Amino acid sequence: MNFIALYKCVGLDFLVDSIFYCQIEDMLRRYFRGGHDGGSFVAVRRISQGLDRSNACHTTGSTAWLGRSLSCVCVQRKEGDSRPSFDLTPAEEDCLQRLQNRLDIAYDSSIPEHQEALKALWKAAFPEEELNDLISEQWKEMGWQGKDPSTDFRGGGFISLENLLYFARNFQKSFQDLLRKQEGDRAMWEYPFAVAGVNITFMLIQMLDLEAVKPRSFVGATFLKFLSENESAFDLLYCITFKLMDHQWLAMHASYMDFNTVMKSTRRQLERELLQDNVNRIEELPSYGLLTR
Repeated sequence: MNFIALYKCVGLDFLVDSIFYCQIEDMLRRYFRGGHDGGSFVAVRRISQGLDRSNACHTTGSTAWLGRSLSCVCVQRKEGDSRPSFDLTPAEEDCLQRLQNRLDIAYDSSIPEHQEALKALWKAAFPEEELNDLISEQWKEMGWQGKDPSTDFRGGGFISLENLLYFARNFQKSFQDLLRKQEGDRAMWEYPFAVAGVNITFMLIQMLDLEAVKPRSFVGATFLKFLSENESAFDLLYCITFKLMDHQWLAMHASYMDFNTVMKSTRRQLERELLQDNVNRIEELPSYGLLTR
């Protein structure tokens, strides 16, 4: 049973994040102890496959930071609902729809395009090492749970693979630094790179409320403004988030049992940065400066 979807639909949205992070903490414990008892480190997101979002249940992002001045966004409150909703410009609606179309694509190992994307990720990560097969023990070197990465992509869908590939191609040095854990005083038990990346995709979809018809948080509305000006804003924010998460990890001297806390801290920092008055595009986020090409 998908308990996260159940909690949303009965109005207990506020429990979703705690459930998500508790799952991660539990799966991490089993992952590093080698106890793969059929569980998965990767949080599972239901791929909507054309879901009518006008009738769907939606999560809400944080509304703690209200100082941000928003242009071209009208805030409304629906009758009987204390949470604001935001009207979008036609450009923002179009960009949101295109992004939601990407979110709806599940990873399918039988599709040649998906196979090629996975091969490209390997080549970008390990250019000097030939991949023997799409199902191979080699994938564990990247931080997948097993020899078949497709079993981990159910948490974020095909877009989580696209995010990793975008990161590898556009910020090669940062990607390699995180993959090989080359910066800072690392813990004995580190987070697995690839599955952490899938969970970052999942977290951003939740934080930005991207499966809703309209954003229901100031953070989500602000992001859609950036997305309308840069179609790659989500992929770029993913790269920033991954690097910021690792930065927080090092600053907190974290080990694998701290993954829950680090992800929450990363999300709070992103929300603060997205709502700063002097940030008018993704590249102006303070944490963008952590990335190197």
